[in-house]
Amino acid sequence: MIPQIFPHTYLYILLGFFFLGFSTFSSAQQKIDYESDRTRIDEENFPGAVIFTSVENQVYFTHEGIKVWCDQAIFYNQEDFFRAFGNVKMNQGDTIIMTSKYAEYDGKTQFAFASDNVVLTSPSNVLTSDSLFFDRIKQESFYRSGGVVRDSVSTITSIVGRYFMERDKYAFRNKVVVTNPEYRINTEALDFYPKTGFAYLYGPSTILGETSKVFCKKGFYNTNLDEGYFTDDAKIDYETRTVVGDSIYFRRKDNFASATNNIVVTDTINQSVVKGHYAEVYKEIDSLIITKNPIVSTKQENDSIHMASDVLMITGPKDQRIIRAFNDARIYKSDLSGKADSIWNSEALGLTKMITNPILWAEDSQITGDTIDLISNKEEEKIDSLKVYYNAFMVMKDSIEGFNQVKGKEMYTLFDENNNMREVNFTKNTETIYYVREDDGTLVGIDKTISAKIKLTLEQNEILDVYYYNAVDSGIYPEEDFPTNARKLKYFNWRGDEKITSKADLFTNRKDFVLKPIKGIQDQEVEPDFFESEKQSKQPFQNKNSSFQNQKKQNDNEETSPVEKVEAVKTPSKTSSMPLKPIGNSEKENDK
Repeated sequence: MIPQIFPHTYLYILLGFFFLGFSTFSSAQQKIDYESDRTRIDEENFPGAVIFTSVENQVYFTHEGIKVWCDQAIFYNQEDFFRAFGNVKMNQGDTIIMTSKYAEYDGKTQFAFASDNVVLTSPSNVLTSDSLFFDRIKQESFYRSGGVVRDSVSTITSIVGRYFMERDKYAFRNKVVVTNPEYRINTEALDFYPKTGFAYLYGPSTILGETSKVFCKKGFYNTNLDEGYFTDDAKIDYETRTVVGDSIYFRRKDNFASATNNIVVTDTINQSVVKGHYAEVYKEIDSLIITKNPIVSTKQENDSIHMASDVLMITGPKDQRIIRAFNDARIYKSDLSGKADSIWNSEALGLTKMITNPILWAEDSQITGDTIDLISNKEEEKIDSLKVYYNAFMVMKDSIEGFNQVKGKEMYTLFDENNNMREVNFTKNTETIYYVREDDGTLVGIDKTISAKIKLTLEQNEILDVYYYNAVDSGIYPEEDFPTNARKLKYFNWRGDEKITSKADLFTNRKDFVLKPIKGIQDQEVEPDFFESEKQSKQPFQNKNSSFQNQKKQNDNEETSPVEKVEAVKTPSKTSSMPLKPIGNSEKENDK
């Protein structure tokens, strides 16, 4: 089973929290407000900054709806920028909280950064990361040193994560893993749109469920409908069956899958391979239907038997599989071939039934009747016997114009260990025309006999002896005394030009069709680098006093070290100097 990939509310609040908190950006920009128990100035180490330190209450900042608490801070009033250290907490409202050991915020550029054990908590989700960036102007947030998102059911981990508020899109990159008790997803890239519930997989991807595993290089999943569509090397592995196709559709609620174009279904238990260009798989009832030039090949002894038709249906559990071939069904083995309107095969019974207008070619023999049964020895995987019910007719070509013919109501044939006919029995109203020859091939005459039963013994497909039982009319006639128009029994019909002599003949004279182009999945969007706007701008959105100001800006998909280290700047000591009364009394410690 492949379960729902994401809850409908998945991640909707998490990374977007800061946009909800920061999105009110007025034309008359407000300055950062603050409160601190203790302040001091250290121009030598932190020129132009005021150092805030907690004594009884944490240092507190507020700016256009966001609230920040910390143990210590460096505040650059002229730059409207601060760096926060120790037990940092940011929140918007009463339910969304982010904590970290370090954070910084620029009131002018609306850019924020947090690092070292970052935890973002909402009522239903928790995001943890070593670092997190926020750009209010672009309405984006971003991590690149690994992140984990958890809710009550599922977990997403990735090296890189990004949220685009205006498009309501989440983009996870590099070693993306989605897990819950029912499934696990591994992919290189995952895009998710919460409003529609659409999820896109890019790069080598797997979805592992309890009873199935999906592979693809491009995938789409509608989390609202619990259905997916996969292309580019798409494959589904079931317990004993593998389905490959140019595209695969999957519906979770009834464990249904369909595949289109260049389909290969491999059954590892029954050693069979099915090919075609459209297939439907019903896992719960163990059913497979294939159309558009379908063919099933089953390994048998040192040979394989192939069956083709307009429609193939394979049903039943692994030890009781039944194959049904409908409309112009054909069968081919290296020493046997045939066709009928339909063919039915039971691997458990070792029985193949050719139904309605069947014809079978066994080496040089042509066999017809109303119904033909092929019975196999299941242990040895060899054809053991053959039965023809009603209007049994066997023809073997003797010469250009001559045919050995036997007919009767029923026919029963035994095969030797090499799958050659060794004994043929006809019963009820039997007739025969047989060209009698010497050992050197010289024609003796033409035998025509009517009897109750006929038995033929063969060796290497050559008739050795013919036995007639209760013959009522029998005679051997010189060839010149046997009329040409009497040399064929009633209903004689030689169809040697239809004989299937190769696997390719299974598709001769079938209706041609053109494969419909596969409906592709949208290509992965190439997003501008998260830091691209800063590269193009004369004024960087990271303050000159930022811990990242002197670090190389890596691309979105580049992995950083496990922790986004701040630059080696001396943390302010807590030595007191120049006490300063806090500004404003609207926020108290118990507001945290």
